Amino acid sequence: PINLLNVLLFSLCLCPGCFECCVKCLGVLPYASLFATILLYAGVALFCGCGHEALSGTVTILQNYFEVVRAPVETLDVLTMIDILKYVIYGIAAAFFVYGILLMVEGFFTTGAIRDLYGDFKITACGRCVSAWFIMLTYIFFLAWLGVTAFTSLPVFMYFNIWTICQNTTVVEGANLCLDLRQFGMVTIGEERKVCTGSEKFFKMCESNELDMTFHLFVCALAGAGAAVIAMVHYLMVLSANWAYVKDACRMQKYEDIKSKEEQELHDIHSTRSKERLNAYT
Repeated sequence: PINLLNVLLFSLCLCPGCFECCVKCLGVLPYASLFATILLYAGVALFCGCGHEALSGTVTILQNYFEVVRAPVETLDVLTMIDILKYVIYGIAAAFFVYGILLMVEGFFTTGAIRDLYGDFKITACGRCVSAWFIMLTYIFFLAWLGVTAFTSLPVFMYFNIWTICQNTTVVEGANLCLDLRQFGMVTIGEERKVCTGSEKFFKMCESNELDMTFHLFVCALAGAGAAVIAMVHYLMVLSANWAYVKDACRMQKYEDIKSKEEQELHDIHSTRSKERLNAYT
C-alpha cells in the first residue's frame, strides 16, 4: 500500500516551489496565538458540553429522587434557572468561537513573519487602538472565566459530598443522614425536599448512573473552565507582546521616515552645491 506521507514528500520533491511555499506558510503562522486558540476552544467545548449534560443529569436527579416539580411560568424555581444556564452555555460557546477567530486574525496581522513576507508596513493609530482594545477585553474575559470557574466548583463540591456519603453508607449505617435541598438554596424554606440514608430512594440514587455520571461531568466542566482561564492568560501574554511589537514598529517607522527625509535633504543640498560649482567653473 502507498503511504500518504510518501506521496506528499514525492509531490514536494517534484515541485520545489510548493515546498518553499509551504515553508513560507509555516513561517507566517502565529504559533503562540494558535496554541492559545486551540486551548481556548478545547476548554470552552469541554465546559459547554459537559456542563450542559451535567445540568440535564441534575434535572433528572431532582425530579426522580427529590420529587422536585416545575413551578408555573411566572415563578423562578431551580429547574427554570437550570434552563437559563443552558441558554447561557449556548451563548458562551458561540461568543468565544467568534472571539477566538478574532484573536487569531489579530495574531496574523501583528506577527513579524507578515512584515518579512510582504515588506514593511506603517502601523496606524487604529491598529494600536485595536491591540489595546483586545488586551482590555481579554482581561475582562479572564476575570469572567475566573468567576465561572469558582461558580462551577460549587456543584462539584455538592456532588462530591453526596458521592462520598453514598460510598460510605456502610460506615454510617447507624446514622440518620439526610440530604436536604433547602441547605443548598435550591428550594424555599417552606418546601421539604430531602432524601435520608435509610430510605429506598437514597439507595436507588446511589446505585443509579445519573449521580456518578453527573458528578464526573461537572468535574470535566470545571477542568474546561480552568483550561479557558489558562488560555486567557496565554492570550494576555501574546497580546502584550504584540502591543510591544506594534509600538516598536511605529517608532521604527517614524525613525525611518525622519532618516529618509534627512537623507533626501542632504542629497538635495549636495546636488545644489554641485550645480553651483559647475556654474562657477563654466
